[in-house]
Amino acid sequence: MSKAALRSRGSLWRWASVVALAGTLVLVWAADDVDAATGGWGHVCVDHIFQSDTKLEEVEATMRLRLDKRYLHFPVKNGAQTRRVAVQIEGGPTREFDIELAEEGEPDWWAVMDVSAFRGKMTTIRASLLNTHADALQRITNDDELKEAELLYREPHRPQFHFSPRRGWTNDPNGLMYYDGEYHLFFQHNPYGRKWGNMHWGHAISRDLLHWEELPVALYPDELGTCFSGSGVVDFRNTAGLKKGAESTLVCIYTAAGAQFTQCIAYSNDRGRTWHKYENNPVLPHIIGGNRDPKVIWYEPEEKWVMALYLDGSDFALFESRNLKTWRRLCDVSVPGTSECPEFFEIPLDGNPENTRWVFYGGNGNYLIGRFDGHTFVPESGPHRFSWGNCFYASQTFNHIPPDDGRRIQIAWGTVENPDAQYNQQMLFPVELTLRTTQDGPRLFAWPVREIERIHGQHWRWENLTIGEGETNLAGVEAELLDISAEFENRTAEEFGLIVRGTRVAYNAAQQELSCGGCTAPLRPVDGRVRLRLLVDRTTVEIFANGGAVYMPVASIAPPDDRFVELFARGGETCVASLGVWEVKSVWNR
Repeated sequence: MSKAALRSRGSLWRWASVVALAGTLVLVWAADDVDAATGGWGHVCVDHIFQSDTKLEEVEATMRLRLDKRYLHFPVKNGAQTRRVAVQIEGGPTREFDIELAEEGEPDWWAVMDVSAFRGKMTTIRASLLNTHADALQRITNDDELKEAELLYREPHRPQFHFSPRRGWTNDPNGLMYYDGEYHLFFQHNPYGRKWGNMHWGHAISRDLLHWEELPVALYPDELGTCFSGSGVVDFRNTAGLKKGAESTLVCIYTAAGAQFTQCIAYSNDRGRTWHKYENNPVLPHIIGGNRDPKVIWYEPEEKWVMALYLDGSDFALFESRNLKTWRRLCDVSVPGTSECPEFFEIPLDGNPENTRWVFYGGNGNYLIGRFDGHTFVPESGPHRFSWGNCFYASQTFNHIPPDDGRRIQIAWGTVENPDAQYNQQMLFPVELTLRTTQDGPRLFAWPVREIERIHGQHWRWENLTIGEGETNLAGVEAELLDISAEFENRTAEEFGLIVRGTRVAYNAAQQELSCGGCTAPLRPVDGRVRLRLLVDRTTVEIFANGGAVYMPVASIAPPDDRFVELFARGGETCVASLGVWEVKSVWNR
């Protein structure tokens, strides 16, 4: 034994000669590592202490490349040493990111940077690498086609009618807005890894909320920080003065997560295909803690913009602006039991546009119902629980849905750890929100958007089925993707429900409680009946009970060989008054 090397996350290697200790048992530990970060995002890791006869040192590796084609491809090995890579484009930006670079062996997948805007430019790529792998950057390629594109959306666990990006990590939906026939979905995105980090804004568009086209990354990190969550608006009246050309300006409002978190804007004058950051960012300076996640809406009565912003703890605030560039604080809002990712909107009560309320909610969906006069939000009830599942977070609703449609459509991050190699996490299915009077007062209801009917396939239907003790298999039903509606009129069963592709959805009659995957929710029968609707994809079962009074999205990775649906009863019998099962088609072109 001659030397020992210590590897630390972030490409920092340290070594110490232990030749004088040959043959001696030693205890190695790390001391005096201090995390100086004042926010909630920093930490220090020490790992992979080992012995070798070769001194491992970091060297700066450099590669020069002319960008003649659309994509830069970076080889990724999940779990490999994290490297800091800088891509400096001649006369253009320098883009830096952390990546588990595959320095040897076959990569697990290829991360992509779209460089089509820089064709013909020279680029210099730098990274600190081990002296033994100093030539690893030569594995980076410039191509016109995506590497291994034929494998995308064919992965064993890829959701088939829920959105997920081609590659990399995704979390919060951002910037949801509708403009001229297109729904825009932005999302927190790490293009270079399966784990959270390198926060960019990914971007996809759809004309039907089902089939999504992934566009190039919209927002990249810069000197102000990475790009945390935010919202999007269409500046129809050009209040910000950023319009050039015939199209209305799309504006994204986001958090720059640097040394201090500030709020910034970016804009597009070509229907969201290219984006420019406002030259005088930030438009709202740091206020407190990790203030972040601006949600901006247009308030028509006073012709102004209103922003809901997370501050700290369970505290939020509202701000106003006439031009999206200067903001004034209006009032503070506290939502106990939630934090981050605020949403704020007006919604009719029982569908009556003359009788509206305002809803304010945070990241986990807990919401207040109240009134807003343009200056102060006054809660009338809440917080109320919205999601009863285990994979819902950071939901947002679309701005600018046309008045002749009038729906309040929501998409949430589906917090599902996906085992496939090259992507991770997903969105939940879009739902329409309504506010309805219940015996407990006004409450939000959730229901799948009607567009799902466009991807319905084969249909099976039954009425007045008596289900005795045990399980009853639905003969003839064998499908991977499902939309199920069931109406139970219980007789004597203590518990009843469905088993769908191995996932059990149960109703306890005595406790009046719905359960699935370790999640439970109170659910009273309506007119003596319990009504369930289930959307079943490869990684989720989304449950809507009694017309959406209970919304329970559950992460559940279905066994590939179990494509069956069963009904069951325990402690007696139950009646299934009606049951409809639709096979659902994949939205991906495979």
